[in-house]
Amino acid sequence: MIKQALLSVSDKTGVLDFARALSALGVNLLSTGGTAKLLADNGVPVTEVADYTGFPEMLDGRVKTLHPKVHGGILARRDFPEHMAKLVEHDMPTIDMVVVNLYPFEATVAKDSCTLEEAIENIDIGGPTMLRSAAKNHKDVVVICDPLDYGVVLAEMKAANGSAGSVSYDTKFMLAKKVFAHTAQYDGAITNYLTSLGADKAHATRNAYPQTLNLAFEKVQDMRYGENPHQSAAFYRDLHATDGALGNYRQLQGKELSYNNVGDADAAWECVKSLGELGQGAACVIVKHANPCGVALGVDAFDAYSRALQTDPTSAFGGIIAFNTELDGKTAVEIAKLFVEVLIAPSFSSEARQVLASKQNVRMLEIALGNGANKMDMKRVGGGLLVQSPDAKNVHIGDLKVVTKLQPTPQQLNDLMFAWRVAKFVKSNAIVFCGNNMTLGVGAGQMSRVDSARIASIKAQNAGLSLVGSVVASDAFFPFRDGLDVVIDAGANCVIQPGGSMRDQEVIAAANERGVVMLYTGTRHFRH
Repeated sequence: MIKQALLSVSDKTGVLDFARALSALGVNLLSTGGTAKLLADNGVPVTEVADYTGFPEMLDGRVKTLHPKVHGGILARRDFPEHMAKLVEHDMPTIDMVVVNLYPFEATVAKDSCTLEEAIENIDIGGPTMLRSAAKNHKDVVVICDPLDYGVVLAEMKAANGSAGSVSYDTKFMLAKKVFAHTAQYDGAITNYLTSLGADKAHATRNAYPQTLNLAFEKVQDMRYGENPHQSAAFYRDLHATDGALGNYRQLQGKELSYNNVGDADAAWECVKSLGELGQGAACVIVKHANPCGVALGVDAFDAYSRALQTDPTSAFGGIIAFNTELDGKTAVEIAKLFVEVLIAPSFSSEARQVLASKQNVRMLEIALGNGANKMDMKRVGGGLLVQSPDAKNVHIGDLKVVTKLQPTPQQLNDLMFAWRVAKFVKSNAIVFCGNNMTLGVGAGQMSRVDSARIASIKAQNAGLSLVGSVVASDAFFPFRDGLDVVIDAGANCVIQPGGSMRDQEVIAAANERGVVMLYTGTRHFRH
């Protein structure tokens, strides 16, 4: 039975209604500070912890709940007679529910103006101690650290003959696991912050990469297998998934996502979001084995998809398709003609959902558009972890430098910006032929840039697409003129690349000799 609860929360969302409901069920309420004031001001009967323990709050609030009468009431095992006898001996009633969330440490240190003193004062001590005590004794104590769980607990209590009854063991265990995950994340955030501070006496500098890095993710699902059937796998979501990230997906239908599905879906979604920034209509990206095999802009989803598919219809079979606009019924009818693993869009019309309902294995992911980027990109290696800032830089027209005698036309500039944005998402070495806001040939992931150029032109030929008058994007510089000659021989008359080679002048001279336009971005986009 839940006879007494202690409530002390920083995030007061829903706590007043929850406290009222507990009080109505006959639960005695203990509280501290602002939470106690909130309840008392709103007519909810509450006892201050200082009055309960007979020991005053002190040290500017640093010591409030760190008292045997609090922790004895939480930690006593109800099935141990000697524990219960001690409680009686020392006049310690049981505390059967603990409702606590912690000082906003992460929000505090996220502010540029945050000082070390402010950070230290936002390290909660009593809160984690009560949470851990209650979670350790979860067999006897209900512990809540998330306001979203208030309704779950109340529903079970009310179901017990309309009074403050027992909460199921399964629920208590679930809540305890949530608490230990929460306190571990909280301590990890503190460690990340403190070990990122510089050695100067004022700790005024802060390193983007802390000496000790703690990461926290929650499991979304187990997968049937990893990259290959002999590997096991699971997908974990960042606890603070950025706006518009793949991890925020809502699956509307289809089979379980596989390990490879998630990786390819992320590549498709990030690319299609980036294209939306060009502001030229609907965008469609088709990805196969982590590489875009067809990308296009169009007046609507149908137009964008039809043009993207033209680049490489063979590779599109079994691919991942992403849109930056609602998927409508007309486009869904066309897509249904192709074997597709995953469809991604900000929304699906009712007509599209009806059409695709007959393709029950097709995984449909709905994700709200957003411009957020991961704070860190990570790659696991043997015995370690590579961490870097995300490749969030997007080159704009004002960043470009024309290095040849010929100048680009407005249409060429438009196509160059599109081609460069696509090349950013193609595995290096990347060569991408484009024209009129669509890909014409994509060469990806080759050890030689010349080979990537040849493959891209072969892809275009196989698809029956002309490269005459096309533009080409190269994700990194041409180390020799041979790669440039290959793309010009294929029909390109305009090239965009980062520059920076020891032989830049040789390559520029070759471009002038061949009568093509070449622009430098000053930015490289290797993708491994």
